Amino acid sequence: MSDEAFTARIHGSVGELPADEWDALTGGGNPFVSHDFLAAMEESGSVCGRSGWTPVPIVIEGPDGKLAGALPSYLKDHSQGEYVFDHAWADAWHRAGGAYYPKLQIAAPFTPATGPRILTPHPELGLPLLRAAETLCREHGLSSAHATFIEPDQIGMFEQAGWLLREDIQFHWENRGYASFDDFLGVLSSRKRKDLRKERAKAQDGVEIRALRGDEIEEKHWEAFWFFYQDTGARKWGRPYLTREAFTQLGETMGERILLVLAFMDDEPVAGALNFIGSEALYGRYWGASIDKPFLHFELCYYQAIDAAIALGLSRVEAGAQGGHKLARGYEPVRTVSAHYIVHEGLRAAVADYLEQERAGIARDQIWLGERSPFRKTER
Repeated sequence: MSDEAFTARIHGSVGELPADEWDALTGGGNPFVSHDFLAAMEESGSVCGRSGWTPVPIVIEGPDGKLAGALPSYLKDHSQGEYVFDHAWADAWHRAGGAYYPKLQIAAPFTPATGPRILTPHPELGLPLLRAAETLCREHGLSSAHATFIEPDQIGMFEQAGWLLREDIQFHWENRGYASFDDFLGVLSSRKRKDLRKERAKAQDGVEIRALRGDEIEEKHWEAFWFFYQDTGARKWGRPYLTREAFTQLGETMGERILLVLAFMDDEPVAGALNFIGSEALYGRYWGASIDKPFLHFELCYYQAIDAAIALGLSRVEAGAQGGHKLARGYEPVRTVSAHYIVHEGLRAAVADYLEQERAGIARDQIWLGERSPFRKTER
């Protein structure tokens, strides 16, 4: 079809767009760009003016008026909840007399998980969608646009558009066809294998662990997990990103794509970890506890996730941002990529210089981490 047959628009929310049309753009494999997830973030008040995330999904409509492509995008007046830190860029631009905020964020809110950021079954619409984002920035006084945690297959589209690429490292567990957790342990060095077995035994001592999914997750479980989540959020971020209503809505609309792992003592939940299930990966998102028990965090967040990924036949576990301690638990360093469009040429040049130096350091870090893998040398 000709370019004239398509129309680019900005909408006020994902929720106002047809769910079936939106989901047809996503491919269905990644839970965090689904209509259910993004609408739950909006309708629960997790993204709104108060949070500093204002939904402005950019869409391209075909000649039939139906969605042909989209960017899950937000106006931001701060840099919180993104997990790719650009505070130094903002500070430098403010010192130079510029206004860094508002900016445009193309992302799954509060979610450092790789996934598609250009949503379309038509690859030829990728560049027009990015040009639409650039136009929005220029015409409305936004300093920049940022797409974070881009799935590898889409990085080339951003590079073709001339956006600046930024790299970082996460720790993912890769399923190499393991039949069980013991099968996975068999490829680790002898010392690491013993360490992990000891950690699991100590974590499980005196607690009952239940992995809940779909209708098994009741409102009392969400109430307990909300308490855990608030405690962790207060210590890490100052204020939790998601509202209490978000968990109930996610449970109602995405229950079969959620795995809630809870630890119980005397039939009372004392800790929990929330995971989302994709077509290829298990995504660990939030964790919290009301007790301090050695290795319980590792058990619920990392080892239970490995168990689930093997049982579900998934190819990997993405356990969230940061966390060098994941390396010793069999999670390997993996490159993540974000892309950045900077309107002002001077700021763009300064950021480009910064990223070139940063990439060299990231590359060195990945080599250093890879050499400290817990796997036997023949398995690395």
